[in-house]
Formats: sequence, structure tokens, C-alpha cells
Amino acid sequence: MNDSTLLLLLTPLIVIQLGLIIFAVHDLIQPERKVKGDSKLMWGIIICLISLIGPILYLFVGREER
Repeated sequence: MNDSTLLLLLTPLIVIQLGLIIFAVHDLIQPERKVKGDSKLMWGIIICLISLIGPILYLFVGREER
């Protein structure tokens, strides 16, 4: 497998990951958003550093209903 094939296979995963991170961070910085643990900084770190699982974890577990 050459480099261009590998890049072609990874591109959809990278796009999905970046989209999730952008969506989760945008949701997190909303002033009216409440999060579990009352620490937006902690959730921001989780979203950005734990790759694909961080944003999904935030979206399903970290947010509190408005």
C-alpha cells in the first residue's frame, strides 16, 4: 500500500474527526450551555485531546439539558 492510497483511506476519518471537534467546541463555548462537572475547560481538553472519542463522549455524556 503506497502513501496516496493510505491518505485516501484516512481522509474520511480525518474529516469526520475534525467536524466532530468543531461542532463540540462550538456547542461548548455557547454561554448558555451547562456541562456536567461545571468545568468547560476540562471538557474542552477532553474534546481536543482524546481524538475521536472525546467529542462523542462530550455530546452524549457531558452536556446537560437546557
